[in-house]
Amino acid sequence: MQGKALPGFRDFYPEDLTLRNHIFATWRSVAGRYGFEEYDGPPLESLELYTKKSGDEIVQQLYAFRDKGDRDVALRPEMTPTLARMVAARVQALKKPIRWFSIPQLFRYERQQRGRLRAHFQLNMDIIGEASALADAELMAAAVDIMRALGLGSGDVQLRVSDRRVIRSLLLSRGVTEAQLPTAFAVIDRSERVPKNVLEEMLKEAGFGSRESGAVFDVAALRGADALKAAGEAAEPLRQAVDALNAMGLGEFVSIDMTIVRGLAYYTGIVFELFDARKELRAIAGGGRYDNLLDLPALGFGMGDVVLGELLKERGVAPKASIELGAFLIAVGGDDMPWVLKLAHAMRERGIAVEYGLRHTAVRKQLELAATRGAPRAVIIGPEERQTGLAVVRDLNAGTEAKVPLDKLLNGYFD
Repeated sequence: MQGKALPGFRDFYPEDLTLRNHIFATWRSVAGRYGFEEYDGPPLESLELYTKKSGDEIVQQLYAFRDKGDRDVALRPEMTPTLARMVAARVQALKKPIRWFSIPQLFRYERQQRGRLRAHFQLNMDIIGEASALADAELMAAAVDIMRALGLGSGDVQLRVSDRRVIRSLLLSRGVTEAQLPTAFAVIDRSERVPKNVLEEMLKEAGFGSRESGAVFDVAALRGADALKAAGEAAEPLRQAVDALNAMGLGEFVSIDMTIVRGLAYYTGIVFELFDARKELRAIAGGGRYDNLLDLPALGFGMGDVVLGELLKERGVAPKASIELGAFLIAVGGDDMPWVLKLAHAMRERGIAVEYGLRHTAVRKQLELAATRGAPRAVIIGPEERQTGLAVVRDLNAGTEAKVPLDKLLNGYFD
């Protein structure tokens, strides 16, 4: 039998699933607090849905095949095309702005590396039908509040934000032409990851002179208020969004950074990425405004579970146990088992997690099992306890014991 999952895929053992469920629950909780409704779509879509948006070259990155109905299909690599399809199908009936979120599993056939696998889960939050910069601030605030809800602060994560309209204005004002903008955007996007001499060569091959090349690196170096001041009126939406985040009390998480471009060409306005403050991991989340993809103003972000899970473990805020037992019940002898079963059922009906040995062993062995399972206490019932009506409740952490009436245990003692 094969011992491992396929490359780029994961098995979720109980401790792994505990972390995943914790992340999912936090995503849903924060999205709900922000008034977003959950939706989902099929994991298998028409291949054309992705090639129409990203071109035929994307096929090499997909799990694509021809199905038994002779249709070209692909496992979804992202959620935005499905969202666009679903919104378009009911666009007249949906009340605007649409505030939707989803947690799909996504698939991409690409080289795996730290923080990137071939299958992962991702939170998608989108607002459709609203052009206001407050919508951009709303999404960025939700991303930050997810971090806060997971126990992370501004010393752990930073939201780096810019605006492609601002970058465009700054480049054009410094002599870069419209035709040169795509290359300039690509260089700025890679400016933190690729050596400068490599980027300079890239610009030279694209026909940039020294003046235009210098302008590209000057724009990439702009930060904070300097970027807003240099861009003038073009920076007004970005200024409004950042002011809104400051008004929410989230300013310490936010920095204006012109190297944030987002590589996908369909982004049209404010864009942002969420990073760990130590810059040791890939981006935790990223997104922005994509007004030209639909016939409506639209914006959204994605946050994957892989990098986020690594960060939570590194910062020591990942949940420790898959389940927290309230007690472990111990029968001294076989005749005591009916009482253990009665008590276990009563406690479970009150929402308390309990276990007991499924075959009779010595009390010492049962106590060892209770400790292995992480139970905080053991309830011991034997002939003497049944006769006196008092069970022994042992605190497995402190090593202390107390005698508790059996009827109290049956009627909510541990509630």
